[in-house]
Amino acid sequence: MIPTRLLHLIDRLARDVNSVGHAHGLNPVQWDVLRYLAVANRFSLSPKALTAYFRATKGTVSQTLSTLERRGLITKTHSGTDRRAVVLALTQAGREMLERDPLASFGEVLVTLESSELAALQTSLAKTVRMRAQITGERAFGLCSDCRHHRRSNTALHCALLDVALSVRDSLLICHEQEAA
Repeated sequence: MIPTRLLHLIDRLARDVNSVGHAHGLNPVQWDVLRYLAVANRFSLSPKALTAYFRATKGTVSQTLSTLERRGLITKTHSGTDRRAVVLALTQAGREMLERDPLASFGEVLVTLESSELAALQTSLAKTVRMRAQITGERAFGLCSDCRHHRRSNTALHCALLDVALSVRDSLLICHEQEAA
């Protein structure tokens, strides 16, 4: 049986989120990109990763990035290892804009839930995102530390897939290469 009431509530919440997304001169997609850049690790800061994360067209992502760059909220630089690759970053103005993120009002509501309710909701939604990604063949973009390629020794963190050292910060952010452990 399809949980129609649950689907309706998810849709209603998504509409509420999008309705507050027209704040401070940004549209919902622009807010989404700023939020993504704030939680993505260094391996996921590319237009290609953004396109995959949002399941959007290259044109939509390109146009959104150009607008955010013109507004001084992000920078686009070429990778030091591959001149064809573009690396995205929030500027100070972008980080300051995120401090006024209208999505924060939803966080204020969530913290009123009991910790067990909040944990169950987070677990259920994360599972739903992972399962939906499996069905569609897309990446789930989970936390680096939850990846099957994440290695932890007594002295270091390492990504076995990319064969690179990880910082603690990298491990706590989302990664487009993430595969659930």
